[in-house]
Amino acid sequence: MSEHKQMPLEGVRVIDIGTLFAGPWIATYMADFGADVIKIEHPRGDSLRNFASQKDGVSLWWKLASRNKKSITCNISSPEGQEVLRKLCENADVLVENFRPGTMERWGFSWESLHALNPKLILARTSGFGQKGPYAQRPGFGTLAEAMSGFAHITGFPDGPPTLPPFALADGISALCGTYAVMMALYHRDVHDAPGQEIDIAIYEPITMVLGPQPLEYDQLGYVQMRTGNAIPFAAPRNAYRCKDERYVVISASAENIFKRVMRAVGREDLGDDPRMVTQAGRVENMAELDGAIQAWISEHTLEETIAHFEKHECALGPIYDVAQFMADPQVQARETITTVEDEELGPIKMQNVIPRLNGSPGAIRWAGPPMGKHTDEVLEGIGYDDSAISALRDKGII
Repeated sequence: MSEHKQMPLEGVRVIDIGTLFAGPWIATYMADFGADVIKIEHPRGDSLRNFASQKDGVSLWWKLASRNKKSITCNISSPEGQEVLRKLCENADVLVENFRPGTMERWGFSWESLHALNPKLILARTSGFGQKGPYAQRPGFGTLAEAMSGFAHITGFPDGPPTLPPFALADGISALCGTYAVMMALYHRDVHDAPGQEIDIAIYEPITMVLGPQPLEYDQLGYVQMRTGNAIPFAAPRNAYRCKDERYVVISASAENIFKRVMRAVGREDLGDDPRMVTQAGRVENMAELDGAIQAWISEHTLEETIAHFEKHECALGPIYDVAQFMADPQVQARETITTVEDEELGPIKMQNVIPRLNGSPGAIRWAGPPMGKHTDEVLEGIGYDDSAISALRDKGII
């Protein structure tokens, strides 16, 4: 039996009262690395349990997003439920919430009151538009962030409409941003002997960072990026190309040496040595000609032939996969990017492995999203509720 490696967040307690994605994913990432995460659901069940795909009435989204979390049911909009949350916060390290601004304050959980209750507590707040500003009270989801941030405006083809991503992109980016914000707050608290602090995450803000210097370009150059399909306006060649067997590959040749290899691979060394193509700007200006040369070669070869040929030329080329093809890929399998988890409700299930990988203190999937309220009694007993008090809460429908 291999020796247990201590996970980096063992001993950190997180209370997750968020819903859907942006807030709860912060707790998921922390749970993956050993944090003791208590997920509080309404007694009717978390909204994620009825979201999208299910098998035998069990939400697959829940299985992924709530892995490694303990589930307790509690109506925190009731006075008795608020007392449960208050007791949990007394000894917690992090509280994650994503209610509309003002909701926590109405329930008696303003930052000031939480800080007075537990000066070491870190409060991570995720909302569509943040805790202040003229839009703060508006309901907000990642879709609005993807639209407002400029992402949708530059996504799609020039002759088509703005395009939204078919997954929770802005929520996912916000969760990653929120996780490293919490980790910085924990470091600041524990290393510098500082108090806990409030973290204010507006979902529309983190996505703007990965969109690059667009505000800077507009400020300094008056430039507004437009839709360019699968190409990008600052590097070429970079596109998707159709193979002889109707499969697709992508090429990225931003670096000059890779560009020359690609041109050599398609038998167009003349373009690789063309003075017009010496600079990135020149290659972007002549993007259509480069794409035409690449497509002409690829259209005469199958996906397998194309990948093998470009690999010999050390080009940055890869296939466009669907999820089944991705899961079957030998690289994905060798790294166990997708792993199998034994689940008490569904049996063995496959999901994304813990990412990123730490060799000294790796994370682990200890269990998938648990049945509703599985840990209610255990958690309540841990904060001083005896059997009769738990039964009374259950009889009132609080838990």
